[in-house]
Order: sequence, then structure tokens, then C-alpha cells
Amino acid sequence: MTGAVLFDMDGVLLDSREAVLATLAGIATAALGRRVAITDLPRAAATTPRAEVLAGLGVRNPDALCATWWDPALATAATALFPGVLDGLAAIKDAGIATGLVTLQKRGRLPWLLPPGVLALLDVTVCREDAAPKPAPDGVRLALARLGVGPAEAVFLGDTPGDIRAALAAGVTPVGAGWGYAGAQALRDAGAAVVLHDPGWIGPGLLGHRVTAPAR
Repeated sequence: MTGAVLFDMDGVLLDSREAVLATLAGIATAALGRRVAITDLPRAAATTPRAEVLAGLGVRNPDALCATWWDPALATAATALFPGVLDGLAAIKDAGIATGLVTLQKRGRLPWLLPPGVLALLDVTVCREDAAPKPAPDGVRLALARLGVGPAEAVFLGDTPGDIRAALAAGVTPVGAGWGYAGAQALRDAGAAVVLHDPGWIGPGLLGHRVTAPAR
């Protein structure tokens, strides 16, 4: 294989924003004994640590509650691939380019968050259990090591400043997914080499954004 394209999952391949918000609202509802709607959540709830969001709503012991309820609640929430993701991944594979996923999600969640067809197109998956979480570069480096690809031959497509910082620290060209959680300006500010605005641009052309020596 020539080169590699690495991806974050949530906000890049998977549209999970509403699912995360619904999960937060459901846990808050159960904990507080009153209905908490998505509209009752703080504006930045989707990008704020979940325990912080729940504590701000008055939930006691949010970490313990999440340990018990997060997975069952998230498993019943609706998620969907962004348009063009499946075709784009297939085109990357057809071009002989390696693919990898570096996500903060636990491995056990992947089968019910991503369709089997997507998982089959990923050569390597690095999850929360496998490496220190982004913005640490460990997960990106681990994915490259498993693929046998050097940093200069890869790009990482992410949607948060933490994704961009992880790629830069690993020596990989960071590409921003402007349709995701953080937005285009935050990705530019973090150091993305380029910010894309449509998931339909996922494809072999992503490797064309590689730079010789990404800034560190």
C-alpha cells in the first residue's frame, strides 16, 4: 500500500452529535427525576466533557453514573454516516491506500456505532484502550506502526483541535473536517494544513494534502 489516511470517527465519519446530546439529556433526566431535553443542555455540550455537562445540570457523581448508563443510552440513540463516507473509503481502498481509525471511543462500541461495511474498509482501529487519548500523538503513531507507514506518507482527518494537535505531534499532515464538532476556524487555529467542508471529499485525493514537514 502507498501512504495512509487516518480518521477520527465522531464528527468525521459518523454524525453522532444528536446521539451524544440525547444520551446526556437521558442520563440527566434519570438522575434528576425530571425531564431534561436536548434544548436544556449548554450550547457547547457536544464538545464539553460529559461529566462537566452533567455536573453543571446538578447531577451528582456524574462519572459513576456515566460508567453505568452511558453505553446503554448511547446504544439506543440514532447515529448515521455522513453522506459520501462509505463510497469515499471504498475509493481509498481501491487506490491501494491504507486506512486507519484513531478514536476516543471504546472498542466495544464500534460494532453498534459503525456499519459492518465501514469497519471492513479500515485496516487498523486504535481505540481508547489502546493508547493515550488525543491530543497525545500515541494513537496516531500506533496506527502508523501497525500499518508500516511513515508519518510523512500519511494524513489524519479530524474535526477537533485535539485531533489536529495529535497529528502534528506525530509528524502527520493534519486535515480538518469542517463539517464536524469544532468548526473550520478552530481547526485552522490549531494548525490544520487544510480544512475541508464536505464529507464527499473523502477519497484518495486526501493524500494530495500531505506536506513534506508538518509544523510541530
